[in-house]
Amino acid sequence: MRQIVFDLETTGFKFAEGHRIVEIGAVEMVNGAVTGQNFHTYVNPERDMPDGAYKVHGLSAAFLSDKKIFTDKDVAPAFLEFVGDSQLVAHNGIGFDLPFLNAELAAARLPVLNKDNIVDTLHIARRKFPGSPASLDALCARFGIDTSTRERDGHGALLDSKLLAAVYIELTGGAQAGLDFKRDDSESASSNGMKVNRAPARQRPKPLASFVTENEKSAHDAFIAEMGEESVWCRIVKADA
Repeated sequence: MRQIVFDLETTGFKFAEGHRIVEIGAVEMVNGAVTGQNFHTYVNPERDMPDGAYKVHGLSAAFLSDKKIFTDKDVAPAFLEFVGDSQLVAHNGIGFDLPFLNAELAAARLPVLNKDNIVDTLHIARRKFPGSPASLDALCARFGIDTSTRERDGHGALLDSKLLAAVYIELTGGAQAGLDFKRDDSESASSNGMKVNRAPARQRPKPLASFVTENEKSAHDAFIAEMGEESVWCRIVKADA
């Protein structure tokens, strides 16, 4: 199964109020494992940058002024091609990312993405950890995922997509999510470079003593004896001998 974990940076919260996308980042996952195939682009919003949005992602109107616009073949059409018919994964994707993206696609007369084909990690986290903080930062802290780059450089659509991919793997089964038994431990404990600080498993120095009592052993032996030598149990014991 192919999934695309994606994130947007914008000039504000609502496309209907004149806000636009300024950055798109996406990470490919196949069968629950990050593949290393990514999509990333900055977008010229063709408008000013509000101070509140700039404080979040640090992308100024001057920086974006020479970037390609949303309808350029290397931006929205390229992202749609990268996504294909894959399932989407986003944090607050149902409430923000997908509605905003589809509004911008519709305004550009480009195909919109299926609103029923998205997994929202915010909803998963709230169901799994009711009453606990469910922001991306909080989930990274919960799972021991390294966010030092984000703390240093701030939000970024591709970086946040990589962090979210690591979070999604933890939310849906940890390192076993990909079920790829050929991957080594160091690879399975990370997601596209996002380090997960798991302590190595400690081995028990000697096996635990049996909890079966002598009376239970005797009762079992007597039961097997009553079954006769042609019983399935006896045939298995003889085969292993």
